[in-house]
Amino acid sequence: MTVSAQKHRQNAAAPRRASPERAARLAPPPPPLTQTPPPAGERDDYAVRAFAEVADHAARAMVARATGGLSPAALSAMWADWAAHLAASPGKQAELMQKALRKQSRFLRYAASCALSGGAAAACIEPLAQDRRFNDPAWAQFPFNLAHQGFLLTQQWWHNATTGVRGVTRAHENAMEFTTRQMLDMASPSNFPLTNPEVLRRTREEFGMNLVRGARNLWEDFERAAGGKPPALDSRFVVGETLAITPGKVVHRNRLIELIQYAPTTPTVRPEPVLITPAWIMKYYILDLRPENSLVRWLVAQGFTVFMISWRNPGPEDRDLGMDDYRRLGVMAALDAIGAICGDAPVHAAGYCLGGTLLSIAAAAMARDGDDRLASITYFAAQSDFSEAGELMLFISESEVSFLEDMMWEQGFLDSRQMAGAFQLLRSNDLIWSRMQRVYLMGEREAVNDMMAWNADATRMPYRMHSEYLRRLFLENALSAGRFMVEGRPVALTDIRAPIFAVGTETDHVAPWRSAYKVHLQTETDVTFVLTSGGHNAGVISEPGHPRRHFRIRARAASAIYQSPEEWLAQTAPQDGSWWPSWAAWLAERSGAGVAPPPMAGGADPATLPDAPGGYVRAA
Repeated sequence: MTVSAQKHRQNAAAPRRASPERAARLAPPPPPLTQTPPPAGERDDYAVRAFAEVADHAARAMVARATGGLSPAALSAMWADWAAHLAASPGKQAELMQKALRKQSRFLRYAASCALSGGAAAACIEPLAQDRRFNDPAWAQFPFNLAHQGFLLTQQWWHNATTGVRGVTRAHENAMEFTTRQMLDMASPSNFPLTNPEVLRRTREEFGMNLVRGARNLWEDFERAAGGKPPALDSRFVVGETLAITPGKVVHRNRLIELIQYAPTTPTVRPEPVLITPAWIMKYYILDLRPENSLVRWLVAQGFTVFMISWRNPGPEDRDLGMDDYRRLGVMAALDAIGAICGDAPVHAAGYCLGGTLLSIAAAAMARDGDDRLASITYFAAQSDFSEAGELMLFISESEVSFLEDMMWEQGFLDSRQMAGAFQLLRSNDLIWSRMQRVYLMGEREAVNDMMAWNADATRMPYRMHSEYLRRLFLENALSAGRFMVEGRPVALTDIRAPIFAVGTETDHVAPWRSAYKVHLQTETDVTFVLTSGGHNAGVISEPGHPRRHFRIRARAASAIYQSPEEWLAQTAPQDGSWWPSWAAWLAERSGAGVAPPPMAGGADPATLPDAPGGYVRAA
């Protein structure tokens, strides 16, 4: 243990005394000096400016509610950039005209072949691998074959039209292609009962009762949405009864977090505890769903003492909580509480999604300040560089961020439903249109599973924190560039010396694995990188025994030569099964021999704190 860490322990145990500089900051401001009041004209100008600012906030907030948080100005700028450059590109226009004529010729030949062969002609265009809308054999029958083939050709032409226009910025090109794809998906023949053979077949078989059930489902969903109620959940999935039931106790609580310590299940435990920091955009129990797929329960069974941060769901009164409040009251407060329980043993810290980003900030600040309490760092689908953060970046611009700020300014937070809409758009075929077909046209309510129940239990984001997050991390990419400020001084990820275990998932739309892979570029320490099958959540919740799972893993020493993601992928063979045992083995290699489990107690009287899962996770 270094001298700085020992001093930190002593300071954590003793009453904290403010430094002269901190005392000066906390001292009440001196009374204002008597001065001549400004002229009446200047006072009027100040009042006019204040009124104008409030009026602009209110007007834009009203528009934001109507558009779901999308800035009309940003959309207009995107379209104008594309349209102006396309209008000034006669060569591109001629190319698109040629493509249109060629696609029309292909379609006519296909239609003629179908007429001559009785509908057995080979398709003139195949859907993308992830597009399952037209998999049913009925789509190969007339006239549905013509409908879906014509749609796919049109979709392909618009992709060509919105990409490759010389002079259009990359951000506007990507956003234009994405927006056009969303609009076309709305017009897919699979979305309408008269052009969807699967719906027509079900309607004939059930004499229209599927449409009756679908209309009832639509009305129920409309009533819940209009009343601001969350989706109806299956009674089988209740927090504290069937979900988040790993035994434990809240050992620390402050305004922002409850820290849960889980009860040991082995005679001895590793001396180094594990602290998990989940994202505050979600309830923590994604990592403690059912006993069969709980990462927490499984890790405890491997002989580790596990602590979990459970974030409080903020309300309007928390509008001024910022990123540094989340670092200070979250990660740092948890480390202090763990130190009071486990002594001087260093901590294995893990962060999931935004929790991993926050952990990176905290770890860089600790390294800068000589705080060596971290034995290792693990990232689950987390990013620290946001230059290639997937389709979430499509609409992150100054116009869009200021528009969201105005919406949050009015209500004090970003509502969970407003965030959910943006994430659903990233996979609209799976999360919007296919659901509408199943629920409203087929009349089938989807069977709720544990992850769906968790996904509906979303949280809010405070105004200040989300604004800082969007601006400093997404818009400015300040953390990766060494410009992110903590306590008035910048932090650098290259200062981190603790070994890193990073997990990326193959089909992640939130934190693309190539973006997570940039940890190799951002740090100068040993990195073990895992690429696992699945998406942002399913890839992390990949318990041993889960069918059809695979992963790739490779370690890189701090002194090794950099490999691109493509080189890493080509040279790293896949393995069947779950990556969890590999992580546990990696942690064990960096841990000491087993010792008696630490006490289940915190700085406060344990009798005043609840058992796991605590109170914050249950709050709406």
